[in-house]
Amino acid sequence: MNDHGHLVEQLVAELPAWLPAQRWFAGKDRPITAVRALASTVLVEGDPQLLHVVVEVVQGERSEPYQLLIGRRSHPPEISSSAWIGADGGLNFYEASGDADLTAVLLDHVVAGDRVGPLVFEHEPGAQLTGGLRARPITSEQSNTSLVYGGQYILKLFRKLSPGTNKDLLLHRALQKAGCEHIAEVVGSITGELAGEPATIAMLQVYLPDAVDGWAMATTSVRDLMAEPELHPDEVGGDFAGEAERLGAAVAHVHTDLAAALGAYPVDEPELDRTVAGMTERLDRVARAVPQLAEYVPALHKVFDALRELPPGRPGISMQYIHGDLHLGQVLRTVGGWLLLDFEGEPAAPLQERHALRSPLRDVAGMLRSFDYAARQLLVGQPDDPAMTERALEWARRNRTAFCDGYAGAAGPIGDPREHGELLRAFELDKAVYEVAYEHANRPDWLAVPVAAIARIAHGGE
Repeated sequence: MNDHGHLVEQLVAELPAWLPAQRWFAGKDRPITAVRALASTVLVEGDPQLLHVVVEVVQGERSEPYQLLIGRRSHPPEISSSAWIGADGGLNFYEASGDADLTAVLLDHVVAGDRVGPLVFEHEPGAQLTGGLRARPITSEQSNTSLVYGGQYILKLFRKLSPGTNKDLLLHRALQKAGCEHIAEVVGSITGELAGEPATIAMLQVYLPDAVDGWAMATTSVRDLMAEPELHPDEVGGDFAGEAERLGAAVAHVHTDLAAALGAYPVDEPELDRTVAGMTERLDRVARAVPQLAEYVPALHKVFDALRELPPGRPGISMQYIHGDLHLGQVLRTVGGWLLLDFEGEPAAPLQERHALRSPLRDVAGMLRSFDYAARQLLVGQPDDPAMTERALEWARRNRTAFCDGYAGAAGPIGDPREHGELLRAFELDKAVYEVAYEHANRPDWLAVPVAAIARIAHGGE
């Protein structure tokens, strides 16, 4: 067996114990029963060495492909301790996304338009790129890994792979072609192979070093409000409502551009029935696992079932490509306005579901839920304080209204979201049920946030 093959064999043996500790690994809900190597490509020879490896992770009946960048060298680099995987013949091997000496080669291959084994490195037509830049990883991501090159570019490595063009790259290219002003420019990509088909490995975009994410801005505004209990929200220096309105307009423009670029289609009764069935199935499944949801199940069934009475073909229930996982952590405020990021959809959703056409109201509902989370984040883990809870709800109501005003003013494909109240309420509740499942499994202290929202929305509140 050659040296390369021996390393891959050693790697696969270590991964069942190593993978569950990685933040981006999505299979923490069940034990790993097997790991198989699907492909490996040497990107840098010698010591240090860099390999790109695709593995299949088997967990009972579920198997999913992941990509890894594996470094091996005699002198350990300065990287996170969680990146270390094992040793092979006196050489350490590790997950190499934090090794700036090795990851520089990825950008250089994109700049040159190289092909290395099954990996195709491309820059977008007309893109003028600069190579020779070192990279640093962004540590805040959960489901992927992004590398920032010299403050100029950001390369997103899609950890869990799927055949075909990744939805994030697909929609960015469509929006870019449509002239959308609310995305970061795509300048390159890396494509590999999976199950005999091309598969997106990574996407390269222009990096915006001065941008601030929406969650940070919103939660700062909430803290400012909580610190000034005698002032109205519009009197506090950190009032977010103006930004929320501009964000609503940006989301509307993105929806409009996606519909123009990739089409929008009316909904027939069978599709509406499938939507209700999906909401109901999720509700019943989550309610079986989370006792705190049980008392609200009849009210939620009533809200979901009422959708079957809606007349098909209404603008609010037309179907198109949407963001699919929109919240304040998926938007950036730059000097030029708001940008939307990460169009993959919900990371835990199956590939077919992430690529399905949906109502734009789902994105609106996701952002409205995010305002609720931002408003209540200071209350998590604290004793009940009715005055502070009301203050948080006041902030959320003000910014929800401003966001919908901005969307309506930009004449998005659904017009004013509030004109589709029954559908918007159902999408918010469906998203909250999803949040209940997530918080129950991952952050029990936060479970009260979506449960309180379900109690309020299901009975006609905002």
